[in-house]
Amino acid sequence: MMQDNEQKLQETEGGGTEHNADVIKTTVEESPISEPKTADNPVQENTDTDIEPPKESQSSEENPASDDEKPEKATSESNAKDLENESSKPEKPDEVIEEIEESNAEDAEDVDNHKRHHIPMLDYHSMSIENLVGELQRLVKNEKIQAINKHVSSIKYEFDQKFQEFLEHKKEEFIANGGNEIDFRYNSVSKRQFNEVFGEYREKRDQYYKQLEQNLKGNLNKRLEIIEELKGLINVEEDINTTYKNFKELQENWRNAGPVPRNNYNDVWRTYHHHMEIFYDFLHLNRELRDLDFKHNLEEKLKLVQRAEALVNEPDLGKAFRELQTLHKIWKEDIGPVAKEQREEVWNRFSSATKAMHERRQEHYQELEKDYEKNLEKKQEVIASILKISENVTDNHKALQLQIKEVEALRDTFFKAGKVPQKVNEQTWSTFKDAVRKFNRNKNSFYKNQKKEQHENLEKKKALLELALALKDSDDREMATPEMKRIQSEWKKIGHVPRKYSDKIWNEFKNACNHYFNRLHSERNESQKEEYENLEKKNACLERLKAFQLSGDNEKDLTTLKKFISEWKTYGRIPYNKKHINGKFNKIVDALFTKLGVSRQESELLRYGDKMQQLAKTDDNRAIGNERIFIRRKIEENKSEIRQLENNLQFFSNASEDNPLVKDVVKNINRHKEALETWKAKIKKLNIMENNRNKAIEEENAQNSGEEE
Repeated sequence: MMQDNEQKLQETEGGGTEHNADVIKTTVEESPISEPKTADNPVQENTDTDIEPPKESQSSEENPASDDEKPEKATSESNAKDLENESSKPEKPDEVIEEIEESNAEDAEDVDNHKRHHIPMLDYHSMSIENLVGELQRLVKNEKIQAINKHVSSIKYEFDQKFQEFLEHKKEEFIANGGNEIDFRYNSVSKRQFNEVFGEYREKRDQYYKQLEQNLKGNLNKRLEIIEELKGLINVEEDINTTYKNFKELQENWRNAGPVPRNNYNDVWRTYHHHMEIFYDFLHLNRELRDLDFKHNLEEKLKLVQRAEALVNEPDLGKAFRELQTLHKIWKEDIGPVAKEQREEVWNRFSSATKAMHERRQEHYQELEKDYEKNLEKKQEVIASILKISENVTDNHKALQLQIKEVEALRDTFFKAGKVPQKVNEQTWSTFKDAVRKFNRNKNSFYKNQKKEQHENLEKKKALLELALALKDSDDREMATPEMKRIQSEWKKIGHVPRKYSDKIWNEFKNACNHYFNRLHSERNESQKEEYENLEKKNACLERLKAFQLSGDNEKDLTTLKKFISEWKTYGRIPYNKKHINGKFNKIVDALFTKLGVSRQESELLRYGDKMQQLAKTDDNRAIGNERIFIRRKIEENKSEIRQLENNLQFFSNASEDNPLVKDVVKNINRHKEALETWKAKIKKLNIMENNRNKAIEEENAQNSGEEE
């Protein structure tokens, strides 16, 4: 017996050192006993009840059995009364002793139950959703199913909280993107994996308790029968030595009777010890046998008392309390009673040592509460920081991305800050979620508005793309080249477009621009010699124009000037750095037209008439279409400029007409109006030319059709 007791204590000590129990801060989670009533475990209050053991195997506090369900019904009515009335409970046990008895009762139910003390209770609060799933998988796969109930409860509580927060965030994003709340659905791989593992846990747990229940009830009946036999020894008329021998056999049978349901454990043991004491009192006829047992039991109990008293100096609180629990188990299960006059004294010593340990635990919990208060301050600072950011969400994408990273870092800090006092745990968590939710809503609102702006930008870029596609095959270098450069510049000024369109529209625009400029550069390299030849011809034409003198015959002079213009256009392109010669030519022509009484607009249209003739001669519908797009854009540009200048003119409502600024604005308005009329006249000429061309084609087709008939 002594060797067995020493082995139990060694197992307790070994378990304590093997599983890193020297870290005081983790002893609360690893302790086999619940925390004091003043600081209840938050997980137990908030955990879904379906992860507790089946009702048949729960503790009496969790599931008090009805009269019909009590195991005592398998015994006689007198046995039931013994369990209720003869358990000798003169007063309610001290809190710490009651906790120890409850935990020992749970351990006694199954030999593997005690392993729960040595499975570290990790900081599940700081884990991510994915890590919580992984830890649950590890526990269900590697640990005894009856030893991980509290661990699974804690994991489920944290997973449900974090997944709900994650789901709310996704729902807000869905609504912010234009979705309807009732249509929201989210398929989470982590949630599916968690449900699968948790379902596996429940299945294993239910199977375990179902198998365990039958064995426990059978063992309970055996122990109740032993108690009945023990009671009967007092009334048997036989030799006292024979009776004592039978008593020892009953003790041995009791030790081998196996575990009982935890809700019957303490009552059964108290009843057993009660009748043992009655038997020892009966042994007064043979004091020698009784005193020998009393002496042995006293020696064993004093050893336990000394071990319990020494635990006050054990630095590892977790290890010390586990050993104290084992000492109580040995006291109850392995050692019999002592003499009446010594019972109270030896129990008081053992109880006092237990209370001293309880005081150490209380001091430890008080220190933990101080740490929890510090953790609360940290978390409140984190919440305040998130609220500050959520109330000042930037309106810049790049800056907002930095804010998002900052909030994510604050969330990590919150989860890693540790536990807070239970009384404010839910409130702190709720305030934290509200702060994060507020930031997410403001962030989503920004991106919702930005998407609207991005769609507007997309329309602008589509317009530029359409223009670039119209110009990419243009041969009018003087018009197309600066226009292509202008739209490239405009493109850069337009902001972002929706991501799914960004690459496609950019590649189309870039290809159109590259196509045009590749043609331009290729043709320039090939025709550089031709350009210089054209330059020489234009120089000769310009010299002849300079020498031209008006004859006084306006009709004849107009005809001559038109010939100069036609000749000039036939010479084609010249080197880019020599294009100023065109300005000289136009300036002389405009001066001569002025002398002939022709307005600037008329002279412009006269020059444009030659271009119309060239377009009419070609069979290129694309060139005509490009010309139309170009003229329409110029019309819109002039209209826009006129509107803007007229708006600007309203700011000078009290200024004199002689004011230089007013004069300049009026001059610009008139200039743009004149240009507008010119462009309108040009598109009119283009329409007439195109109509005539189409009419000629129709007549030709009709004539061909008649000849065939």
